[in-house]
Amino acid sequence: MLSVRGLSTEYTDEHGSAVRAAQDVSFEVPAGKLFTLLGPSGCGKTTTLRSIAGLEKPREGEISVGGALIYSSKNGVFIPPSRRGLGMVFQSYAIWPHMTVFENAAFPLQVSRSKPTRKEIEARVLRVLKAVALEEMAGREATKLSGGQQQRLALARALVMEPPLLLLDEPLSNLDAKLRERMRFELKRLQRELGITTVYVTHDQSEALALSHSIAVMNRGRIQQTGAPREIYERPANQFVADFIGTTNFLRATVDAADGVPGFHRVASEVGELVVRAGDALEPGAKVVISVRPEDIRLSESRPQDGRNVLEGTVDTKVFLGESVDFRVKVKDRVLQSRAHPSLGTRVGHPIYLSLDAEKCVALKETPE
Repeated sequence: MLSVRGLSTEYTDEHGSAVRAAQDVSFEVPAGKLFTLLGPSGCGKTTTLRSIAGLEKPREGEISVGGALIYSSKNGVFIPPSRRGLGMVFQSYAIWPHMTVFENAAFPLQVSRSKPTRKEIEARVLRVLKAVALEEMAGREATKLSGGQQQRLALARALVMEPPLLLLDEPLSNLDAKLRERMRFELKRLQRELGITTVYVTHDQSEALALSHSIAVMNRGRIQQTGAPREIYERPANQFVADFIGTTNFLRATVDAADGVPGFHRVASEVGELVVRAGDALEPGAKVVISVRPEDIRLSESRPQDGRNVLEGTVDTKVFLGESVDFRVKVKDRVLQSRAHPSLGTRVGHPIYLSLDAEKCVALKETPE
């Protein structure tokens, strides 16, 4: 439905130097799916979104929506934003304070080129207000809405034009933590029910994992990895992705040999010999970084019977989190973080065994500079 190929965008900074905001960005978004551009501030995700919207003109590349070119450096095509027919919601909802909820949602239709009748406008507005659960507030002043209600109104205003593509630029960033979490479910429900193709920009990895069909992790203007949320989390392509998505432990290691099971290798790490998984074949002597998530390190007070990837350490600190306890365990000169059930009551300073799941110990290349 949406195709972005070889997109590169640059701008000039205050010193007159060219800054590359997006570099050779390519991805496809199938119809009806929610695709997220995820990364830290300045990684190029918002620039990419604004290029799709037509608010920025890339230096090169190609963008098409529904098979129709809206930008092509090669063919000299640049469709203005007003003619792309896309819906967009920014961080600032830009709700018009002098209008009611109904008037805010109706305004895009009233000024559109299609000139729908008053009856058609009313029907479409009430339909989108019902979808975002604001139909009973149609006559209320927009300034009297809560933050979450304003966010839903901004969505309704974008959806009322029935756009082929919805672009969302960190729409939940101005909400408090509890409301943000609640709105994730609302957004997910709306997107699935309406089946609208969506590109979502965020720096919040929890948001991306919760909402997306597919995620592109960006850093320094380039896409580092594209995949389903579980794939990105469990099989990161490099150290940056593993570090940015959730919490992980990193261990430097040297490859000894293949383990005998396809995809697995024996390595000499900072905490001892381990069996780990790698996406690509590794040569003996290769330097790698092992990523293992806290929840993939099982703790026990007695030595596990399976002796593979078992380490012995000492509890350094622990933090009670209600449904779980975060343990920091010292193994040799390293401290590893693990997440365990509150029933494990091993005290600080006492010995404990760590069992690392070989399937979840991922050998990675170092983060590219």
